[in-house]
Amino acid sequence: MKTVTLNKMIDKLGLKNLVPEIETDGIEINSAEINRPALQLAGYFEHFACERVQIIGYVEYTYLNSLDPEVKMKNYELFMSSRIPCVIYASRTEPDEAMIELARKYKKPLLLSERATSSLMAEIIRWLNVELAPCISIHGVLVDVYGEGVLIMGESGIGKSETALELLKRGHRLITDDVVEIHKVSDDTLVGTSPEITRHFIELRGIGIIDVKTLYGVESVKETQNIDMVIKLEEWDKDKEYDRLGLNEEYTEFLGNKIICYSIPIRPGRNLAIIVEAAAVNHRQKKMGYNAAQELYRRVQESINRNKH
Repeated sequence: MKTVTLNKMIDKLGLKNLVPEIETDGIEINSAEINRPALQLAGYFEHFACERVQIIGYVEYTYLNSLDPEVKMKNYELFMSSRIPCVIYASRTEPDEAMIELARKYKKPLLLSERATSSLMAEIIRWLNVELAPCISIHGVLVDVYGEGVLIMGESGIGKSETALELLKRGHRLITDDVVEIHKVSDDTLVGTSPEITRHFIELRGIGIIDVKTLYGVESVKETQNIDMVIKLEEWDKDKEYDRLGLNEEYTEFLGNKIICYSIPIRPGRNLAIIVEAAAVNHRQKKMGYNAAQELYRRVQESINRNKH
């Protein structure tokens, strides 16, 4: 089972640790779901999802303030003594002294976020879904071209990094070079990220390592990107028949998800960056309901039918 450390979530979401003496180093989260413990704070602990991140919002906060102190302490004790990873207070609410004392007693981190509860919940679920999703690492380059996540693959030395560099100069964004970590967020969505150690770096043979973020600015890089299409670069083979119309789409598969794939033959003089841009725009156009190949086929069929008559 995949896990993510609580420290990583604290750093990513900018959470404040209200009880700094409680160590968060060894705490791990293994569920992408979250829980608002309204029923638990009211005393009902059947079917309590204690393994999830617990979020207390304004509604729970005002309810707790209305409880009899003895009832509140009893529910606090049951809640904090369970196997919860942490409690996050949202919407600028804060724990009372009783909660803080029980947090120290049971060593449960109390965290604070100034975000609205619904916004915080959505962000935590989105982030945990990516972090805890099934993941593989492949060799390739991932770039954001006009909002489309383009995964460029091919044999080592064929020109993937050089193509990515040209795309950067044309205003597009790099997610990762050389190693792409692919996370299966859902049955329809694959998200690509970079290993932390190589983030924002590109390797160019003959030059070495360059830092894209430093050379081209923060607008030239991005941390994550949905993978919408794959482009495979391959050496030109004069004996191979290449698709010239695009009526029959090919797919490749990662973690059980199918992604549309284009094979691009490499010959001297071909501007790969422009080809990748055209492929990305054409893919967006298809998603919007227009297919140029099918339109050409329709026109040809209409012309043939007219000539018959």
